[in-house]
Amino acid sequence: MPEIAQALQHIQQQIRAAALRFQREPAEIHLLAVSKTRPAADILSAYQAGQRDFGENYLQEALSKIQALQDYPALVWHFIGALQSNKTRAIAENFAWLHSLDDLNHARRLNRQRPEHLPALNICIQVNVSAEPQKAGISLEELPAFATAVAEMPRLRLRGLMTLPAPAEDFAAQCVPLRALHEAYQQLQAQGFALDTLSMGMTDDLDAAIAEGSTMLRVGTGIFGARLS
Repeated sequence: MPEIAQALQHIQQQIRAAALRFQREPAEIHLLAVSKTRPAADILSAYQAGQRDFGENYLQEALSKIQALQDYPALVWHFIGALQSNKTRAIAENFAWLHSLDDLNHARRLNRQRPEHLPALNICIQVNVSAEPQKAGISLEELPAFATAVAEMPRLRLRGLMTLPAPAEDFAAQCVPLRALHEAYQQLQAQGFALDTLSMGMTDDLDAAIAEGSTMLRVGTGIFGARLS
C-alpha cells in the first residue's frame, strides 16, 4: 500500500477508535487533509485513497494546485489560512469552505464576491479560545453578535466554529479550550443558529478534539508526513 494511503488508513482507524472510546459516532467526524506545502501529486495520492476534503493555508500555492487538479471535481477545497482583504475574491471564487473568518469587513467582501453560479461559501468563524494576543480569531464574548451578522449574508453559509488553541501536551489540558469552543457552539445552536461543524483538532490533539465534540479534524503531518519548507 502506498505511504499516503497507509497513513490515511491509520488516521481513520485512530479516529474510529477514539470516537468509540468517547461514545461518538465515527461517521459524524470528518477528516480534512491539510495539504499545505505538499505537491499536487500527494493530494492526488490521497484522493485515490478515498480522501476528498483538502485544506490549504497559502493562497497562491493553493490556486496552482486547484488548477493542476481541475479534472477532479469531487475534490473539496477548504481555505484554513490567515485571511486578508486582497485574498477574499480568489477565495470566494475558488474554495468551498473558509475556516478562518474573524473580520466582518472580510465577510462582506466574500459575500459580495461569491459567484452566483456557486453555492454559498461555507464559513467557520475562527475563535481565539485561548485569548492569545498573537493569534487571529474573535473572542468568545464577541461571538454571538459576529455570528448574527454573518448568518444574515446570503452568499455565505455559516456552518460552525474553528479554533487553534495554545499547544498543550497533557490530554486534560488539551481538552480545556476545545470544551470551551464546544460550549459556545452549543449555545449558538440553542439560539437558533443552524450549525453543524466544529473544526478543531490536529495530529497532536486528535483524541482530545474527538472527546470534546469535533466534527472536522484538520490533519496534515499524520497523513503527509513532516511539512515541506
